[in-house]
Amino acid sequence: MIRTFAGAVAALALSAGVATAEFPERELLGVVMWGAGGATDTVARAINPAAEAALGKPIVVLNKSGGAGAISTAYVNAAPADGYTFLYGAENPQLHPVMGVGKLDYSNFYPVNILGRGVAVVVVPEGSKYKTFGELMDDIKANPGSVKMGSTGPGGLPSTVSALISNSAPFDVIAIPFDGEGPGLTAMLGGEVDFMPSGLSAAAEQIKAGTMRALAVVNDAPVDTLPGVPAVTETIPGMASYLPWGPFYGVFVKKDTPDDVKAKLVSAFATAAESSEFQTLMANRGNVMMNISGEEAETFLVKWQQVTAWALQDTGAAKVSPESLGIPRP
Repeated sequence: MIRTFAGAVAALALSAGVATAEFPERELLGVVMWGAGGATDTVARAINPAAEAALGKPIVVLNKSGGAGAISTAYVNAAPADGYTFLYGAENPQLHPVMGVGKLDYSNFYPVNILGRGVAVVVVPEGSKYKTFGELMDDIKANPGSVKMGSTGPGGLPSTVSALISNSAPFDVIAIPFDGEGPGLTAMLGGEVDFMPSGLSAAAEQIKAGTMRALAVVNDAPVDTLPGVPAVTETIPGMASYLPWGPFYGVFVKKDTPDDVKAKLVSAFATAAESSEFQTLMANRGNVMMNISGEEAETFLVKWQQVTAWALQDTGAAKVSPESLGIPRP
């Protein structure tokens, strides 16, 4: 009888333990949407140690590139909604539906944290014949379809910047796709392409090292982190209506992840984003800190998608009309 009673109590305790188990109980998996060395990978690996400390468990970082981020997005979406698998993502999924890449966007996920946003730059190898952005644009205009641009596929940062430029100036180039900004920039330095639009965070170290040169910042004004580099609007004034614009970096879990797990992740990454090491890296790479989550982050994501999707539609770059997807014109 004593054994039977003890067994019943143990079963009851075990049952209660299931309900009150603390998250996380084991290591987590952070899936990076782009390859090693790119902007998203750099941001993810910079915040990862502080997030591990806040959560008290290790986070394994997995680079899963391909499909302009669609492969990693689908991978996380297929995982259990328990918070143990999350996405270190960039802006790309917000464009997947209009670019015909996939149906998933961030409306299918919960934004644990939008860590920050970046500034895009147009870069060339240091030895390039293009000394100014104006010279590059003049050559593209004079030789349509011959200048080679590094890209990351439909909906990636380079293709979006290309669409924004195309809406204001002749921009008939050959887009060569790579698996992320890191590989694309490496290929550019090897002479495979002539130039590449990139997030400043991905190109910053090479610019500082003098192996590549920034011709323009895709912004409506110069930025302090790149003194002497003009805004793209100095050459293409018509781009002002689309700016400021830039990539962003965040942490996402499946939308139906339990609320208490979401809250634990939100708290951990909010703390991690305040670490001095992470803030220094973001500043050094020209990124603007955001550190927002929940409803505020969702509002940001919706507005970003509206502006960018309709810019792509207006240039003829969109494969699917934003209107048909229920994305209203901003």
